[in-house]
Parts: sequence; C-alpha cells; structure tokens
Amino acid sequence: MSFSADTPFVRALVRAHQQAATPLPGLAFCQLAEQILELLFPERAPKPIVRPDAIAATLSQLQTDLASLLMRVSMPAAPAAVAAEFIGRLPSLREMLLYDAAAILAADPAAQGTEEVIATYPGFYATAMHRLAHALHQLQVPLVPRLISEYAHQLTGIDIHPGARIGTSFCIDHGTGIVVGETTVIGANVKIFQGVTLGALSVNKDLQGIKRHPTIEDHVVLYAGATILGGNTVVGSHSIIGGNVWLTESVPSHSRVYHRAQIHVTRTEDPTEGLTFSI
Repeated sequence: MSFSADTPFVRALVRAHQQAATPLPGLAFCQLAEQILELLFPERAPKPIVRPDAIAATLSQLQTDLASLLMRVSMPAAPAAVAAEFIGRLPSLREMLLYDAAAILAADPAAQGTEEVIATYPGFYATAMHRLAHALHQLQVPLVPRLISEYAHQLTGIDIHPGARIGTSFCIDHGTGIVVGETTVIGANVKIFQGVTLGALSVNKDLQGIKRHPTIEDHVVLYAGATILGGNTVVGSHSIIGGNVWLTESVPSHSRVYHRAQIHVTRTEDPTEGLTFSI
C-alpha cells in the first residue's frame, strides 16, 4: 500500500510532528550520567584520572556539558545555575553511594570487596543512577530524571522513580523486578531483595501529587517478592517482611511479617509410580 501526501493519515502525522516539542537528547543525558559515575568511582572508568588538575578540569567540563544540555529543557531556573548546583552536590552524593556500597558488601557473603560491588553489582548501579536522577528531580528539572531512571531500569531490571526518597546505606540484593514508586520514602540501612514492589493501592489519575506509596523506616529487610502498597502504609523500623507477603496496612517496629505456605509431599518406594505432591 502507498500513501500520497494528501491522505488523511499522512496529514494527521504531519500535524503531530508539527505540534511535537523538540525531542530531548536523552542518550546524551544518560551518557553524561555514566561519565559522572566514572569520575566518582574509578572502578567504573576505562582509565583512572590521577592528577588533581585533571580531576578539576573534568568536573568543570561536566558542569559545562550539563548546562549545555539543560538549555534544551524548559524549566524555571537558569540551566547554568542548575548545573552548578548539581555538580556542587557530587561530594555528598559520592559519600552516600560509598555507604550504599559498604552496606551491600556487608550484607552479601558473595561480595569480594567494595571494588567488585561498585564495578559489577546492578543494585549499586541502579542506586547510583537513582541518586543522580533524584538530585535533578529535587532541582525541578523536568523529564531528564525520568530519562536517567528508565535508562538504569532497562539495564538492571530495577525500576526506581526519581521522586522516591532513599536514606543512607541502602542495599539492593540481586534486584531484578524491584519497583519503587514516586512517593516512596525509604529510611536508612534498608535491604531489599528481588521482586519487591513498593507501590500504590490505586492507579487513579486523581491521586497525582498525593503520597500513594509506602514508607519504609530504618533497618527494615524486605524479602523477595514482597508487595507493600499504599501511601498510609508504614513499615516500622527493624521489621522483617517475608517473601511473597502482600501488605496494605502499617506494621509497628520490630515486626515479623511472613506468608505461611503449606507444602505436603508424599512418595512411594516404586519409582514407576508418579510422584504425588500438592502445594
């Protein structure tokens, strides 16, 4: 089938393209985030930068590049000011990420050292990209934080909205399938396993701008497959939420919440007979 210039479908596409905003250089923003991580953590860099003047020059160049990219974004603050503020936050961001790496190392018997965690662990990478995206989100930069978070999501299978607030010493173990919603609040020294969902009870659009995701207090462990929903749901400090738990109401501190499964297995000495089991 061929389309001529005057067909309704072609004209509709023309109008859509004419009305579309100028696309953001999404890949460039994500590459810049990668460069920032490589500077903060030489374990991720192709080549270490060993001279102080070279480090300072790299920071200056990153700020210039960020300001240039932000000129493509419509936002209330001046791009140069936002870039300067963001780069100024890198010392504290690096400190937080070092605590995150230490938390992963302390929790995972398979980890051989902080260098391995920083260079190879998807949980650390997803957390690092989130902290960069969250800093831009705090600076009221539109769209870009989500571009970065979705970039990390594609690479790790870990979906953390840039609006989520995460405390120090955050540990993601394995991580595939984790979902952390926009208004989630996570305290310090929290450990999350794969498949955990921190979500909303409803996806009604009227809830936009309202806290609809849970609060996880300090020193909580969320085991694989746990689903915790609702903006009023609070998991108290030092609690353990077991695997596959579905939780929609608050639990006090030092709680142990688990799903009890009953498994019955019977067998026969005759291997030709089928194995009978029920779960």
